[in-house]
Amino acid sequence: MTSDILRKARDYEREHLKEVGADVLPRYHLTGGVGWINDPNGFSLYQGEYHLFFQYYPYDIYWNDMHWGHVKTRDFIRWERLPAAMAPDTEADQNGCFSGSAIELNDGRHLLLYTGVRKTDADTEFQTQCVAIGDGIDYEKYAGNPVITAADLPAGGSTRDFRDPKIWREDDKFYCVVGNRCPDGTGAILLYESADCLRWNYRGKLAASEGRHGRMWECPDFFRLDGKHVLLTSPQEMQVGDMEFIDGNTTLCLIGTFDRENVKLLREQEQTIDYGLDFYAPQTVLTQDGRRVMIAWMQYWNSVDFRPDQKLPFFGQMTVPRELRVRDGRLIQNPVRELEAYRRNPVEHHVRLDGDLTLDSIRGRCLDLTLTLRPEEAYQSFTLKLAKGKDYETTIRYTPETNTILVDRSRSGLPEEILNHREFRVRDRGGELALRVLLDRYSLEIFVNGGEQAASFVLYAPEEADEISFSAEGAVGLDALQYDLEFDTI
Repeated sequence: MTSDILRKARDYEREHLKEVGADVLPRYHLTGGVGWINDPNGFSLYQGEYHLFFQYYPYDIYWNDMHWGHVKTRDFIRWERLPAAMAPDTEADQNGCFSGSAIELNDGRHLLLYTGVRKTDADTEFQTQCVAIGDGIDYEKYAGNPVITAADLPAGGSTRDFRDPKIWREDDKFYCVVGNRCPDGTGAILLYESADCLRWNYRGKLAASEGRHGRMWECPDFFRLDGKHVLLTSPQEMQVGDMEFIDGNTTLCLIGTFDRENVKLLREQEQTIDYGLDFYAPQTVLTQDGRRVMIAWMQYWNSVDFRPDQKLPFFGQMTVPRELRVRDGRLIQNPVRELEAYRRNPVEHHVRLDGDLTLDSIRGRCLDLTLTLRPEEAYQSFTLKLAKGKDYETTIRYTPETNTILVDRSRSGLPEEILNHREFRVRDRGGELALRVLLDRYSLEIFVNGGEQAASFVLYAPEEADEISFSAEGAVGLDALQYDLEFDTI
């Protein structure tokens, strides 16, 4: 049964989406169309299509009582909008339907496992895990909610910071990981097991911050990939002070081996997931053809109070979905191959770069640009400027001596007082570098050396700022291949 609160949200989005023109939406990055979005939720294969839900407040472009928005796709690029799936309308989730996941059951129904938030007063909040089951459009919340409660926590576990279950199936059992805060105030990921998704047993603490990687660990995802086990999570209040992680709310990837008997991930590699400024709460799905595909919220929590001059009817967008691999012990990520079907108008150049240069037809704000640097002699730096126009530009600078990339978006339409610079190290390849750059109306995504690193940034330069230029200190060979990207607005 659809509650009055959910019906109101569906009516609102249906009416107001009519007013949103294609000229204001990103061309190929998903938004809510109207209102606020943050974490991707319920990324799942259901009846041959990929469903994605997201944290959603349709009525305003600021965070408020969380609903679940809903879309689906067949190719991860073109998304069909569906009615909002959930609203905070039961006792267990009266103050918000927080993040979670989804799975197709053997009987053909679609199950959502999510965090319900209930506040008893201004200072007391309980987070528990709840279930809703539906048909891909309408979902009914389980009358016995919540299904994982404070009684299922380990000793000292926080009842206020206990959220974001990610579900999967192995053989005849279901499992989920949930973020929690430990008695020492730092984050941990808890593992649960169930035969029916309604009655869950606590198995153990899969991994914990141990004071090294932030405090509360949000939005976990756990899966096997290329012979390794991978745990993704989003720590809050990270304070590391090196180039690997940014401070504040960020992301963490742990790669290793799962010790099932002791319920512990034996770590072999620790790294950030994305080296940009705008990437949080990633979630993955296993595709029908066996790929592990990830999507994330392309936004930095520390800058959510800023609103661009364009006065957009939405706030928040998702990254391009990415295919994941593990190679040489590290997480590798590249845009889903389906994006290549939307490439048009190839332009290719092979030049010797020594100084400043622009290239014929290399420009735009909706493109897929691949660059390869081939050092012809020792050079000091390579600089790419894009989204460039009067008073605007975003700079990507590579320094081979230190093997670092610096991205400066201080002239991209965002205020000076927020974090606008990000520098990170790349693998030493003797001055060689491969970059793949995706530009959209309000975003930049960079993929380094075949996906060894990715970096995501929100940009708000006006769309007419579409020039691209190159420069080098010293001589370097430059191969450039640009495609325009063309598709219906999503």
